[in-house]
Amino acid sequence: MATDEFALNGMQGLSATNASWRDYLSVTKVGITVANLMATFAGLWVGAHGHPGFLVSIATLVGTALVVASGATFNNYIDRDIDTRMERTQARAIASGKVNPRKALWLGSVLGVLGIADLVAFVNLTAALCGFAGLLMYSYIYTVWLKRNTTLSTVLGGIAGAAPPLVGWAAGSGGSLGVPAWVMFFVFFLWQPPHFLPLAMKRSEEYRAAGIPMLPVVQGFRATKWQILRYTAALLPVSILLYGVGAENGLYLIVAAGLGGWFLVRAFQGLYTRDDLAWARQLFKFSLLYLTAMCVAMVLGAV
Repeated sequence: MATDEFALNGMQGLSATNASWRDYLSVTKVGITVANLMATFAGLWVGAHGHPGFLVSIATLVGTALVVASGATFNNYIDRDIDTRMERTQARAIASGKVNPRKALWLGSVLGVLGIADLVAFVNLTAALCGFAGLLMYSYIYTVWLKRNTTLSTVLGGIAGAAPPLVGWAAGSGGSLGVPAWVMFFVFFLWQPPHFLPLAMKRSEEYRAAGIPMLPVVQGFRATKWQILRYTAALLPVSILLYGVGAENGLYLIVAAGLGGWFLVRAFQGLYTRDDLAWARQLFKFSLLYLTAMCVAMVLGAV
């Protein structure tokens, strides 16, 4: 094992001197960072009742972007051994040897420090603590331990995915995290399994080859589809609860009920589909549409 690790590091260092700025940028997973900023802005806007301060908004988005990019970089650094065994991730900059692992570790550390410092200095301590908790959950608890040891990684890892809207809410509200903030947190938390488990189904053989105990690998597709259905069913009433606690108006209620109901129907169809992978592919795409539309509805419906 130690020999394999030494060989891996050696291989990754061969071409690292030729790394471009695009290679370093790819390590930060720009797409994931942008998606998290969308969730952060939704929390910021609703937490401020539709009137966030301009400078606080900029500081919040910049700080969150740096923290999320830090977590993504740490994830790439830690998962470099797994990434070489999966077709989907073999071309990643560290796994392919374009970026030196030690430089990536430094990059992640600098981004994290700058991001937390930004939130402390220009936003508030509550926002910074939420950002730090999300970073710790994703880059260490999820990546190092949960992902490699339990089928619950997708569920518990959702805590990190639901941290950005809390950061935004804390920024918009001046540091207060009341009941509506936690309702929003659980909307994003419950969305994670119906989003990531279909992807795990699509890539189950790759996860099996990499030795990652994802739910479809350990318990099969049937159990995974039931898990998706349970979380989608829980997501619908919780999303509507944002209207119930007075954080959103009727426009949001219509969107949440309509999209959430259709999400539930799509999840239920999985129990009877004859083509599991085609269904998983479509549900994964719909989950992205759902989240985007919900964030827009949260902003437009904030009261």
